[in-house]
Amino acid sequence: MAASGSRSCFQYLFHLAHDNLEFRLPEIKSLLALRSKPFHPCENFKEQSPFWCLDRLSEEDVCTVMARSVCAKSAFELWGHGRTHSELRTSLLKYPQEKMSPYMQKGSSYRINVYTFNKTLLFEDRIKKIDALDYLPFEGTVSLKNPQHIFCLLEDYGTDPNNIPESPNYIYFCRWIADGQRELIRSYSVKNRHFIGNTSMDAGLSFLMANHAMVKENDLVFDPFVGTGSLLVSCSHFGAYVCGTDIDYNTIHGKGRSSRKNQKWRGPDENIRANLRQYGTENMYVDVMVSDASKPVWRNAALFDAIITDPPYGIREATRRTGSHKDAAKSPDGPYAESHVPVSQAYHLSDIFIDLLNFSAHHLVLGGRLVYWLPVCRYCEEMGLRHNLYMLSTVTQILFFFFLQELDSLAHLSDPRASPYQRHNAFREKYFSGQNKRSGKDDPKTDVRFT
Repeated sequence: MAASGSRSCFQYLFHLAHDNLEFRLPEIKSLLALRSKPFHPCENFKEQSPFWCLDRLSEEDVCTVMARSVCAKSAFELWGHGRTHSELRTSLLKYPQEKMSPYMQKGSSYRINVYTFNKTLLFEDRIKKIDALDYLPFEGTVSLKNPQHIFCLLEDYGTDPNNIPESPNYIYFCRWIADGQRELIRSYSVKNRHFIGNTSMDAGLSFLMANHAMVKENDLVFDPFVGTGSLLVSCSHFGAYVCGTDIDYNTIHGKGRSSRKNQKWRGPDENIRANLRQYGTENMYVDVMVSDASKPVWRNAALFDAIITDPPYGIREATRRTGSHKDAAKSPDGPYAESHVPVSQAYHLSDIFIDLLNFSAHHLVLGGRLVYWLPVCRYCEEMGLRHNLYMLSTVTQILFFFFLQELDSLAHLSDPRASPYQRHNAFREKYFSGQNKRSGKDDPKTDVRFT
């Protein structure tokens, strides 16, 4: 891994947040794909590590990724590394001087930060580690408040908080390039959002979904189960035009009971458009409308660059569609036809996801991505593969989260009667039976483990 003068590109070190671990790799790969760059890790790459060393990138590539990533904390140009400080010194002394000198000249200012993962160092110990770097040819002056260049000594003490080693497992010395967008998680927090519902998507996960979908400026993004528009908010932040549908009239029009504590009814301006206005992206708002996802109203054409959604599972939000269980449902006529509200019936999870895949296969542009949440009891490799969509990755949290990409022109769509989604129809019953078991109640009907 030692740097050499023959490399056409530098090596870069990514420091990643140690949460949502399985989301990190798909996000970084997707953001690199926006620049048509492959994910090329250096040797000894460990996905669970908070430090990733990547090769074959330019500084512009790295800055572009960091301008969007919510998984990455910071990115650095890697100058030296080793398992001990002695190895670090050897590695740094081999680093080409012509690459160091632009940042160490007289008249420049700099600062050295010490960061340790999984261990806290005393201030005196940090100063000693900085002083031990006196073999580096710094000629500028130290500026703690406003330096021109920032350097970091990063020490990795592993990921086990119950078994912290005395010495670090690995050490890096780098030049800081850019920070990630972790601040978006706070600034877009649902707690401070104008319009929310019982199932409004967490801000961090919303931005992750937008990044996984490779949403970019001037894209058209659609959410068929839009709810209170959390996914539209994140996509509009990246410059995409957004629209959505939902069967719930009150949610779309911002009416009815409020989800906020100590507030009974929603205010007159609580709606999705107001959420985008709150974050200065109202100009990216196309519209939302009341519509049944099982009966899409769109013309049969490739319309959307990305489809991003979080369908209801029947736990906190009902799964329903228009229709009747009666053999012959009579439509109203006469003066009451326009004001007629159709009856609704259960919308099974198997039908929801088959409809979603069918809709995406017809309405995604070539290369567009579908990103959605799926509750599962067991992973099934067949899901989505009967369409002209192919699976790029899966991410396990409490639910499976995965996205698919349009592959080719329309192929034969799957037969719902032979759908691998059929097992999800009893998800609500299995979920609550699992809750009963955890609370000590005996329920012999189910034995389900959720991932």
